[in-house]
Amino acid sequence: MQETAQMIGNSSESGEITLPIIDLVLKGGWIMAIIGVLSLIAFYIFFERYFVIGRASKEDKNFMNNIRNYITSGKLESAQALCVTNNSPIGRMIAKGLSRIGKPLNDINTAIENVGKLEVSRLEKNVASLATIAGAAPMLGFLGTVIGMIRAFYDMSMAGNNINIELLSRGIYQAMITTVGGLVVGIIAYIFYNILVARIQKVVYKLEITASEFMDVLHEPAK
Repeated sequence: MQETAQMIGNSSESGEITLPIIDLVLKGGWIMAIIGVLSLIAFYIFFERYFVIGRASKEDKNFMNNIRNYITSGKLESAQALCVTNNSPIGRMIAKGLSRIGKPLNDINTAIENVGKLEVSRLEKNVASLATIAGAAPMLGFLGTVIGMIRAFYDMSMAGNNINIELLSRGIYQAMITTVGGLVVGIIAYIFYNILVARIQKVVYKLEITASEFMDVLHEPAK
């Protein structure tokens, strides 16, 4: 008992026992490597899409006012040039509508809606992969843990009466590493996914408002 108390005292004096994160990751095995690759993919998709959506969401507050003035003045070429200069989903959608002026309004409305859907699909590129990673990473982690636990108990059964508790506990905590890694990557990917979806929804809202304003402009000459 005195030796045990002395060991506890020494451990408290030396501070808490820390586990090197890199060593833990390396001990996670090939499943941990897959989880690591998924984390890199998740970060790449998030930052790449984040900046793409950010550029798409930028808008010129005077854009539709200028388009309205050009249409009412009959300067369709100037309106087209403004859309090209704008170089955004909204600009490309309005450019499509301008190219259809003279046709039935329903056809124009359908055309700009189709372009709007195309632009949204471009923004959503690879975003669904984040949802897949958010679901797959934790499951891979659990799989790694189950495999590790099977190995640990197999080693224990093979040891017979010579069971080494230290080695068994080491095998168990190593098996739990993949669960932690999978959960961390899954949570991060889930947060990334929802951030991007929210930003895309804002762009969709802007496209819908702009399309409505454009159709109102086309109705104005008939008043």
